[in-house]
Amino acid sequence: MGTLEEQCSLLEKPLLQNGDSELYTGDGSVDANGKRVAKKNTGNWKACCFIIGAECLDSFALSGISCNLVTFFTKELHQGSVAAATTVSIWQGTTSLTPLLGAIIADAYLGKYRTIAAFAIINFIGLCALTLSVSIPALGPEVCQGSLCPSSTTASQSAFFICGLYLVSLGSGGIKPCIGPFGGDQFDDTDPKEKGKKGSFFNWLYFSISIGSFIASTFLAWIQNNVGWGLGFGIPALSMGSVIACFIFGTPFYRFQKSRGSPITRMCQVLVASCRKWNLEVPNDSMDLYETQENNSSMDGGCKKLEHTNRLKFLDKAAVMYTSEISTSGSSFNPWRLCSVNQVEELKTLIHLLPILATGIAFSVCIAQISTMMLEQGMMMDSTIGSLTIPPAALATCNTAVVLLVVPLYDKVLVPIVRRFTHNEKGFTELQRIGIGLFVSILSMSAAAVVEMYRLCLARELGLADKKVVVPLSILWQVPQYVLVGISQVFTCIGQIEFFYEESPRTMRSLCSALMLLTLSLGFYLSSFILTMVTYFSTKGGKVGWIPDNLNEGHLDYFFCLLAALSFLNFVVYIAFAMKFKHKRFAY
Repeated sequence: MGTLEEQCSLLEKPLLQNGDSELYTGDGSVDANGKRVAKKNTGNWKACCFIIGAECLDSFALSGISCNLVTFFTKELHQGSVAAATTVSIWQGTTSLTPLLGAIIADAYLGKYRTIAAFAIINFIGLCALTLSVSIPALGPEVCQGSLCPSSTTASQSAFFICGLYLVSLGSGGIKPCIGPFGGDQFDDTDPKEKGKKGSFFNWLYFSISIGSFIASTFLAWIQNNVGWGLGFGIPALSMGSVIACFIFGTPFYRFQKSRGSPITRMCQVLVASCRKWNLEVPNDSMDLYETQENNSSMDGGCKKLEHTNRLKFLDKAAVMYTSEISTSGSSFNPWRLCSVNQVEELKTLIHLLPILATGIAFSVCIAQISTMMLEQGMMMDSTIGSLTIPPAALATCNTAVVLLVVPLYDKVLVPIVRRFTHNEKGFTELQRIGIGLFVSILSMSAAAVVEMYRLCLARELGLADKKVVVPLSILWQVPQYVLVGISQVFTCIGQIEFFYEESPRTMRSLCSALMLLTLSLGFYLSSFILTMVTYFSTKGGKVGWIPDNLNEGHLDYFFCLLAALSFLNFVVYIAFAMKFKHKRFAY
């Protein structure tokens, strides 16, 4: 049979003849018809240009809807400040939750390509519904008659808009977790030249997402506020139609990977098998546990298996083998009764990552404020600069612009400087990078609180506290808080992407990407919950509350202080878990 290294070498290299390795991919990829693909005609950048273009347009469409949504709910659907922020937070949370569904469907049923195409069509239908709801009077919200505005919560017309909005959320859930991994599939890991280009692809993909978001939060926000919502929602619908056309047009150039099955199933098998054997004792020697030479596609890092650990010993019971579990053929096992050590360690590794993953929830609460309370704060400030009027939603571009500027500066300037002191090739470790971002998020909420304190003080001095009017304080005072949020994202978000890619098992990398988006979802839901609780307790006894419809008579600064305190507590918890974290190791 040869040594283990020789077996791994055979697994990593398919049977190629007559110099086929120069002509065909060696990673088992096929074309749309299931046939072997030639390197020259498929994959690489010739395929990725379609993927990157589609993702840029998709980011433009989604950001064009979300960046100014609070304004639409308050001005067009006549909702109050808290109700609008809560509605948008719930929708954003759902939009970050649906990728988990999309990842499962792609891994277990449709594959990445068909999932992206199918859900892009759903997204397009949702955007068309939004456009129709604001273009056709019978489908849209009722118009205010003087100072009397109908309640949007009881208007049947708003139901059509809400349905379209959640179709967009569902459609986005099938695109976001699949587009990156599908782009990665276009590079052959067995070819050193192509493998080296994969990292560059992810850089450009992230850049394209930021570009799409930047244009949407400037160009589209202006159109929605100054031209009309029909065109403001119609352009994203047209953009999503272009996504479908661009993505499908590149089909002849794509490389496809065969589905490896759902990691959810593998985890469930370990849980079920360990529960069935709850009364068994785990052998002291890990060599007595069941192990198998699984195929290359199911292992982490090619043939590398995860080293057996002593944590969560209960799960090891899934790998304890009964003699009766061997089938008559002597080589087949019921996967719901017996799992390999490597499969058990995959689940252990994921559980070990959860505390670090969970700290992203409170961080996401800060991100949620960009399109909710920070936007509402800007709506009560002077948005004119000379003869130019800046839509409050356009300040979100500061956040995106910072990301576009800081990413290359971090890579080309900061990393070489830090490397001299840390002697780490990456400058900061992934955990250090995440921690720095979490600390900056504390500063961002503190900056927002200081600006609001000054705005409220000015409102009282001018006698505007009881009037729902704009306070003559330039909206540019909000720039520092948006900049700080952007810096925190560069450190924490990209640090999380690197960390979970390196530390998660290979079979669970797509799932971990979806779980990262899940923390964003939970952050938006937590933001909504905090808003609800703050409103409930601060309005007791007939009080105005922290966040009334007229922010001039409230205390939005208290809310930002509360988020700063929450961010500080989250930072302390993160430091505690990061210091105790043990990186994964391989058996060989």
